[in-house]
Amino acid sequence: MKQRTLWSALLVAGLALAGCGSATRPTSSPSESGNKVTKLVVWDWKSGDAAAASYVQKAKDDFAKKHPGVTVEFVAQPFDQYYTLLGAAIQSSTGPDVMLFNGGGQIRDRVDSLLPLDQYVAEDKERLAGWDAFSKDSKIYAAPVTLQGHPIYYNKTLYEKAGLDPASPAKTWDEFVDDCATIKQKTGANCFALGNKEGAGIQFFMSGLGSGILTPQEYDDWIAGKRAWDSPNVKKIFKLWKDAGDAKLNNDGANSTAMFNDAFTIFNSGKAAHIIGLMSDIGHWKDFSEFLGGDKVGVMPAPVVTSGTTPSLAYDGGIGYAVAKWAKDPKMAADMVRSLTTTDALTSFYSDAGAIASDTTIDVSQGPAAVGTLVSQLKDGKPALHVALSSKTLDLMGRLSQQLLSGSATVDEVVEQLAASDRAS
Repeated sequence: MKQRTLWSALLVAGLALAGCGSATRPTSSPSESGNKVTKLVVWDWKSGDAAAASYVQKAKDDFAKKHPGVTVEFVAQPFDQYYTLLGAAIQSSTGPDVMLFNGGGQIRDRVDSLLPLDQYVAEDKERLAGWDAFSKDSKIYAAPVTLQGHPIYYNKTLYEKAGLDPASPAKTWDEFVDDCATIKQKTGANCFALGNKEGAGIQFFMSGLGSGILTPQEYDDWIAGKRAWDSPNVKKIFKLWKDAGDAKLNNDGANSTAMFNDAFTIFNSGKAAHIIGLMSDIGHWKDFSEFLGGDKVGVMPAPVVTSGTTPSLAYDGGIGYAVAKWAKDPKMAADMVRSLTTTDALTSFYSDAGAIASDTTIDVSQGPAAVGTLVSQLKDGKPALHVALSSKTLDLMGRLSQQLLSGSATVDEVVEQLAASDRAS
């Protein structure tokens, strides 16, 4: 995710919004109104990345076979401005035909502006995983491109230097803290690389460690919307977050450290032994392998904090493409979404960018051990806890998590405010 200057972002916004009409301009494929459409506009924040070039090209080639003569224009927006720009386009109903979303609250909060895709993607349901993150009220609004999870990665070299067995990471939280103390003493490295400047760190913490804190029933209830914010184990998530900060398990200045990409740099440089990272195409196994070596990146289950819990990989659909309700030719736009999720295209995304793609038929057997571990854990994985929350509640949780780390709020105060926000969402 490359940051741009405000001027650059505003310039892109102006150009993109000025050109939005091309997405709906009637000019060779029949639309529902009887007009012809010769141009399709796609908004995302990925198509400008070199690592996604082959993926995008394969999708374009597949679409061209179905719709020769139709031009596809990808507009790569800056991620830090993406949802603001998209909100303006949605408000005017003159935005792109196809748009990229993160799974969870970001898309669920905007489904009124999107076309249900169930009739178009029925053939893809078995091949692709991660649909729930792009669904609301039993309707599908986007097709998943990647699976986004929050595994705990660890640096095997630091384990070896500390005299620990990298093949046997700790199974309980107490053992984990003891190992971190040993690593700190022997290597000087912190336990966790943490970036919470954007308030994202708490999301990673909640989902990466949550399956070792909530009981299986509490976990399932949370995902189903029956969230008991005042329960001891839910409070334990936020207490553990505060306790980890107070015990200096994190790098210094976590609240002023950006997750993207400063926290990842701390882990890559060997200054922290663990990081709760991602599975998609940044802050993931491929990034870390390039710095630490593919055989030196480990993936461990969440340490057990609460007796009787069942640690599992937290994952959902990561990013996915949706169709705007105002698209002049919905079927054509849906065909573009399907082209963006073909096995051929997604295999390129995995190979070039390292994303764990939504396509369960892709062979990852030749990859490093970390990716094999991730894929093997998918079958027992559960949806990420933070993805079940609305974007409004996530924003609040980010701000409150900073207050917890700084000592300006208590766990009870934080949980009370989040419960109220969740009820209102």
